[in-house]
Amino acid sequence: MPTTLTSAVTLDRVTFAWPDGTALLSEVTGAFGGGRTGLVGRNGSGKSTLLKLIAGTLAPASGSITTAGRVDLLPQQLTLDTGRRVADLLGIGEVLGAVRAIERGDVDERHFDTVGDDWDVEARATAALAEVGLPEGALDRAVGELSGGEAVLAALVGVRLRGAEIALLDEPTNNLDRDARARVHELVRTWRGTLIVVSHDTALLEELDDTAELYGSELSVFGGPYSAWKAWLDTEQSAAAQAETTARQVLKREKRDRQQIESTIATRDAHGKKLAARKAAPKIVLGTMKRSAQVTAGKLRVEANEKVDAARAAVDTAGRRVRDDDTVRIDLPDPDVGTGRRIATIGDGERSWIIQGPERVALIGPNGAGKTTLLERLVASAGAAPHVPRAGSADGGGPKPGSDAASALHSAPSGARAEAHTDRIGYLSQRVDGLEEDAAVLANIRAAAPGVGDVELRNRLARFLIRGDTVHRPVSALSGGERFRVALARLLLADPPPHLLVLDEPTNNLDLDTVDQLVEALSAYRGAVLVVSHDGAFLSRVGADLTLELREGRMTEV
Repeated sequence: MPTTLTSAVTLDRVTFAWPDGTALLSEVTGAFGGGRTGLVGRNGSGKSTLLKLIAGTLAPASGSITTAGRVDLLPQQLTLDTGRRVADLLGIGEVLGAVRAIERGDVDERHFDTVGDDWDVEARATAALAEVGLPEGALDRAVGELSGGEAVLAALVGVRLRGAEIALLDEPTNNLDRDARARVHELVRTWRGTLIVVSHDTALLEELDDTAELYGSELSVFGGPYSAWKAWLDTEQSAAAQAETTARQVLKREKRDRQQIESTIATRDAHGKKLAARKAAPKIVLGTMKRSAQVTAGKLRVEANEKVDAARAAVDTAGRRVRDDDTVRIDLPDPDVGTGRRIATIGDGERSWIIQGPERVALIGPNGAGKTTLLERLVASAGAAPHVPRAGSADGGGPKPGSDAASALHSAPSGARAEAHTDRIGYLSQRVDGLEEDAAVLANIRAAAPGVGDVELRNRLARFLIRGDTVHRPVSALSGGERFRVALARLLLADPPPHLLVLDEPTNNLDLDTVDQLVEALSAYRGAVLVVSHDGAFLSRVGADLTLELREGRMTEV
């Protein structure tokens, strides 16, 4: 695998396990270069954990990590104190306060010590925030006044301003609208210093110099962007598959040759016995012939067995190169939705659109436009609590369609409105917070499909790679990838199946292979789908019949 590395981060046999003893990383050895690297891998492979280990927020059970400088981590899930100022989020609050105190005439020596040489901190921070679209004066605003996307951009600016030699970004474009994603791409494109980015955003990965993959606790680095790495991997896997086929053919031939040798030896042995029975030669000569034949037969057997063993080893070696990964297999049931059946209505007070089965509707718009709120109100109008996948009447509670509470359109703060015309709605929140944290995985799935037996539920869960004792673990003990698969399974395995699937940024937590599986499943699904996503490639593949944009309380067809 081609690569150019000047090591900035070196890992030597790093091992990490969860508190319950489940091993996640086992003796990972490798190095990241001093440029910009995209880190890819399947859900649950340990990418986020690896970043935390490099940053020092987690400690390995064994092994060592060496870094060439300070490390700053932007985690996937930002924990934000909404009352803090943006300046504090950027990490410059104390210095900024000292500069302003000196400007007001306070000559306390402590202020000068705090400022050091950073007298232009306010100008630099304001300019950096402006680059990502945040307005003048944003430094003194509370974090809670920002949209989620703006908060991520501000936190990213903070990483850049703090100037650590090594920056780690975990899924920085999740939940960002198209404009914000473009700004992140530009920041990454012009980043100075070592940068390691975990992402499923293929457009972002194309901006990076190298591509690293974490696969089965093995870390490998390729010298090129994602598309070049993927092309190399596809070629390598094709060659590996051909090598395995050839090795199996050789093994088959060597086994056949060994059988032929055994047949020849048996024929010679039978011929010798006949000569001995007829006393066709003196006994001493027959004995010499027998010993010679035994020696020859032994050599032939050893040589044949060695060839078979070598061919079998070649098959094993070639087979290890071929990836036989488990993949999520999503096979959605038929919800029996007629073509003209009204499923839901969404609009903005001036115009409205009817979703009817089996239509695919995409809802786009900038961060903070109210898209998620609209989805939550739509789900609530069906009689299901937001964030909880609903199927039939299993979840209970809440107003039912036709009641006074559900008959009127439910307004979101943005002015957008939504009403469900069915109580069979499956909702996947972008926060993946519809699961009972203390309940076992199986209990969570059983709640959505109470009429299905545990054996069948376990069989269905296996298609989502949730197997064995994992079904008895509480949700709170799951990894991020496992948690998302459980949430997706709870939604898609609901019985009876939902008439409408409501998906809020469903690709944020999915590896690229699972995105492929989800696209295929949605293409075959015979119910209605309403999806919010900033992932243009995903929406294009889903093939929306209707795309609506929500912006400043107005909804338009695009």
